[in-house]
Amino acid sequence: MDVYREIKLKTMKTYDKMNYKINLLNFVGDNVVIEFSTEVINEIGIYVYRLIDPRSGNTFYVGKGKGNRMFAHINGALAFEGDEDEISEKIGTIREIHQSGLEVIHVIHRHGLDNNTAFEVEAALIDAFPGLSNETGGRGSRERGVMNALQIQNIYKAEVLEEITDKCIIIKIKQWSIDRYNGSFADAIYEATRAAWKMSIVKAKKAEYILSVMDGVIKAVYHDLEWSVHEERKPRLEFIGKEAPDHIKIKYIGKRIPHEYRRQGLASPCLYVNC
Repeated sequence: MDVYREIKLKTMKTYDKMNYKINLLNFVGDNVVIEFSTEVINEIGIYVYRLIDPRSGNTFYVGKGKGNRMFAHINGALAFEGDEDEISEKIGTIREIHQSGLEVIHVIHRHGLDNNTAFEVEAALIDAFPGLSNETGGRGSRERGVMNALQIQNIYKAEVLEEITDKCIIIKIKQWSIDRYNGSFADAIYEATRAAWKMSIVKAKKAEYILSVMDGVIKAVYHDLEWSVHEERKPRLEFIGKEAPDHIKIKYIGKRIPHEYRRQGLASPCLYVNC
């Protein structure tokens, strides 16, 4: 298990807490890799990788790339000079690992891939490791990701909406986000849908309805919306709302959203419609 020997990397650090500047002097042995040679880069081509926290063995990031992309996260995190509030979960994790005297573990799952295949492998791994620090899901994971047989049947037999005429925001949620909450299924969907999202508060306030969508199918509709900044996850937004009137629920619930809102490349879980 040579990959786990990366934690033996010895470092000398100079750390400026005010500016988050870290200079690393690396002393490496034969079993430690901190970058690929040109020969290796030419051989492996496009690859899909995981970053692992050696303190717990947990995967905290999945990505695709070529060249030394896999190692660039470390250099970027340690050189980041933004405000503390701007530090992402990924950057924070990398810094905590280094401050504990350890190194991020790098694992490549597949290499020599074409670009489209790499996207599919990346998406499958993101689905397999919930709770990652990735800011977006894998390509197609919201529509073609992990599902059981009943979910597959319900999705592909559902009527497809021809268009959405109301001012709406589509918010796409996952089953695991619902499972975090106790209480009724309806309450869990509401809690999973209402917070916390990277959105424009100006556009959000134009919406009349929130369509809560899972696996491409509308599960709930909310109206009478009040928006605010999430207290613990600034500047992300949250809303308080009520179940939509029956005639609106009949119009939307149980139906698949139009293809234009399900196509590949729509990484954001929040989509504005007519707003």
